[in-house]
Amino acid sequence: MQWFSPTLGKQVQSYVILPDSGKGPYATFYLLHGLSDDYSIWQRRTRIESYVEGKPLIVVMPDGFRGWYTNNDRGPAYFDYVTKDLVDFMDRTFPTKKTRAGRCVGGLSMGGYGALRIALGRPDLFASCNSHSGAVMHGTMKHPGKKEPREFMDVFGRDPRGTDHDLTELVRRAKKAGQLPKIRIDCGTEDFLIQHNREYHAVLNKLRIAHEYEEFPGVHSWDYWDIHIREALAFHMKNLKIG
Repeated sequence: MQWFSPTLGKQVQSYVILPDSGKGPYATFYLLHGLSDDYSIWQRRTRIESYVEGKPLIVVMPDGFRGWYTNNDRGPAYFDYVTKDLVDFMDRTFPTKKTRAGRCVGGLSMGGYGALRIALGRPDLFASCNSHSGAVMHGTMKHPGKKEPREFMDVFGRDPRGTDHDLTELVRRAKKAGQLPKIRIDCGTEDFLIQHNREYHAVLNKLRIAHEYEEFPGVHSWDYWDIHIREALAFHMKNLKIG
């Protein structure tokens, strides 16, 4: 689909998978890509269409550009683009369940961070979220680091700790508000982001926030994500209001 985002002031693209039976309304799974990819990648590199066959679930794959699905410190408001423009457009266009219990969000790498950023930033909109191989600590670090591109500072600012970019801060806020989404995190044991995932897992345990956390053999690759998106789908299906 091609549609206009008022927040970004431009045409954007999304892939949408619709159920091939039933009348709806259907729950919606917002599925986010990583830093070097675009809205088409999940459709091209995994069997996501096959995995949701027969499920009463709409899958929306938006373009997140290189914006980390957060309102950039010096740049576009990608969090608003997803949580306002995208959700509103999909709710107006398709037979979606227009309640928190009918929405979930997940993603990989940058999109893994983005899924938590979106669901924890708007827990009133999403019942559950999942992260595969997520860069979950990028909003909790000073930027730029010694090996990081300077664009990260444009996204997060020099020190995003305690801000809307910080997933630790966001999960604290959601817990205090009594509106935590269900959370699932997984990562490959040979993935370069495994320590970040273990660190965030420890943060959630310290805050006594219930969540699913699993490690599997694997690296930062589509072979890994194509396997483990199926577990994410099962996780969301049990937390969404399907009927």
